[in-house]
This record gives sequence, structure tokens and C-alpha cells, in this order.
Amino acid sequence: MILCDAGVLLCLVDRTQPQHKAYKSAVMRLAKPLVTTWSCLTEAMYLALHRGGWQMQKQLGQLLLDKLLTVYEIQESDYSRLLALMEQYRDRPMDLADATLVVAAEKTGYRQILTLDSDFLFYRIGDRDTFDIIQV
Repeated sequence: MILCDAGVLLCLVDRTQPQHKAYKSAVMRLAKPLVTTWSCLTEAMYLALHRGGWQMQKQLGQLLLDKLLTVYEIQESDYSRLLALMEQYRDRPMDLADATLVVAAEKTGYRQILTLDSDFLFYRIGDRDTFDIIQV
């Protein structure tokens, strides 16, 4: 399975994004569903509302309904790891959404990620393994 960051989620539904067609095409040929977190989906929904209103949010929600996207649930036992990651990468800085994707990778073993964020070149899974960023 492939992890998916908020920027790519927005790119999939916002036709004004320069890489919209490339990511939409890539997602159609990649294994599905993509995996994201509620933090990433919330961030994408917020951006979608401000860029395209309810219609763009509806398109984003449709990814869930069409089972092209699934949500990895962060557990209460993960909270301290999230904060530790945000502290560790505070120089970047790491936001909560990115931290949830690192935790999801640590818990599931998924290393492949769709992201527009170059910070994933620096983040480490379990403080040692790198992400396999899918180039589109």
C-alpha cells in the first residue's frame, strides 16, 4: 500500500494545480487504496474549501466513498511518538499531518509515499529507514 500526503490529495481534486493531471494519472495506475491519516485529510479538506469550496471538498470525500483512499487511524498510544517526531524535526518544522504519516509508516511497514513535500527526503521511519518517494 502507498501512503498519501495532504498536498497530493489536494492536487488530485484541484485542476488548477500544475501537477494535477500527472498525479491523477499516476494514482489510476498505482495500487489502491492509498493510505492517509485523518490529519492529512483534514488539511486537504481545509485547503480544498478555500480553493474550490464545497464542490472540491465533495470530490475529496468521493475518494473515500470510491475506496481509492483509506484512513490509517492514529491511536492514543501513538501520541507521545507524534510529539517526539515533531520535536526531533522541529528545524524543518514537522507538522502534525507529516508526523502521522511517519507513525503510520512505522506501524504498517509501508515505505512508499506520494507527496509534494521534500521533507520526506529527511524524515526517517523508525529513526533509520527512508521513505520511497514515488516520482510522478
